[in-house]
Amino acid sequence: MTNFTSRMNRVQSPIIPMVGQLIRENPGTISLGQGVVYYPPPPEAIEGINQFFNHPHNHQYKSVQGIHSLIEQIVTKLQEDNKITINNYRSIIVTAGSNMAFMNAILAITNAGDEIILNTPYYFNHEMAITMASCHPILVNTDDKYQLSLDKIKAAITAKTRAIVTISPNNPTGVIYSESSLREVNQLCRENGIYHISDEAYEYFTYDGIKHFSPASIIDSDSYTISLYSLSKAYGFASWRIGYMVVPNHLLEAVKKIQDTILICPPVISQYAALGALKVGKSYCKKHLEEIKKVRDIFIYHLRPLEAMCTLVSSQGAFYFFLKINTDMKDFELVKKLIENYQIAVLPGETFGIKKGCYLRIAYGALQKETATTGIERLVQGLKHLI
Repeated sequence: MTNFTSRMNRVQSPIIPMVGQLIRENPGTISLGQGVVYYPPPPEAIEGINQFFNHPHNHQYKSVQGIHSLIEQIVTKLQEDNKITINNYRSIIVTAGSNMAFMNAILAITNAGDEIILNTPYYFNHEMAITMASCHPILVNTDDKYQLSLDKIKAAITAKTRAIVTISPNNPTGVIYSESSLREVNQLCRENGIYHISDEAYEYFTYDGIKHFSPASIIDSDSYTISLYSLSKAYGFASWRIGYMVVPNHLLEAVKKIQDTILICPPVISQYAALGALKVGKSYCKKHLEEIKKVRDIFIYHLRPLEAMCTLVSSQGAFYFFLKINTDMKDFELVKKLIENYQIAVLPGETFGIKKGCYLRIAYGALQKETATTGIERLVQGLKHLI
């Protein structure tokens, strides 16, 4: 079997487990790597689990699309927070996180060899999913502020293009795409008969008065706009694996086939927890956002004086910075040296599709002020001595 090959040979290895191994080999390392928040789920989510146990039949398989009570709650949330109306042309599918929602979307809309446009730097799991589906990620560079380049996106569309993907607020850069840019992408999709896949996992993580915009709120966009959401970030339950997607009705049966094959149904106990969390709503995330903003400000304060050795683009969303480092050193080599010599972990830009230059993604959502200060001081010290 040594000559055996598969489509997985073309898929990059997930970077977070690789960096996680380096962290374990260097005890005491502070991680600025994985994108999680510092706070736990709301008590109402825990109470939702108790409600799950009140019904013995909950231990059986449930609807592939999600339990009715949770879908009803999502309908209300989408209307209030995203200005998206669930009508006769749209459907909601509860998923095991928004990563699964993205894979559902790709499998539902493509054939092998089709193309999906990603804006770089991209979220690495998106590129991996497209490659797994035997499709081709078409990479389009953003501008020097990591904002969308509409002319480049338009030029990248071919007869094989099936979708344009946008992530706002963005992972890995933390930037927020303007409403006008998202509207232009959505119009491009309408004109070319392709889908707009809008990943909105960080919808509540916005700063400096910036507001989130959902492309599916655009009038008459329901037949070609796919929206992806996650509870992992806002409600502090990354491991509970609950997200959801809003799709045109004509994709519902395809997505249900995919979920029934891979998952059968989203984990029902987590759906009950999600129901409790969504009843609390975005106020739970918003009350923790001020603490995250304080950490963000600490990082900006320490990074700005390093202008000679790195470029910091202002980010107004999610909980990431994407640093360009002025060095000839490879980014993963720099990541290893920072962990081994300074006990601070970040992620290399190469895994987000940036092949030229040295870039680092810094995640700050998991830290509170005291640890954040120590972490950023270690990073600054390491960059000063290694660059």
